[in-house]
Amino acid sequence: MIRHLVLFKLNEGVERDDPRVVEGVAAFRALGGQIPELKFWECEWNITDRPIAYDFAINSAVEDTDALKRYIEHPAHQAGVALWREFATWVIADYEF
Repeated sequence: MIRHLVLFKLNEGVERDDPRVVEGVAAFRALGGQIPELKFWECEWNITDRPIAYDFAINSAVEDTDALKRYIEHPAHQAGVALWREFATWVIADYEF
């Protein structure tokens, strides 16, 4: 199994209630039911205000590297990524477990 973690930081001046952010969050929340490769899917807002904290997180799992590639290339995932590019930056980590 591969864990796929993504941490998002909203761009300067962008708030959680910005309509673009609301749309982006909805798009990512829906992915768990749209992409069969996802064996585990959760995403949610950070609850702490520490200066080093990111704002939003995705924690997911897929079976193998082929499934990860299919997930990344899936049109619903690509559509969500396109939305988030407008208002955030992110970092990822993919590891076997």
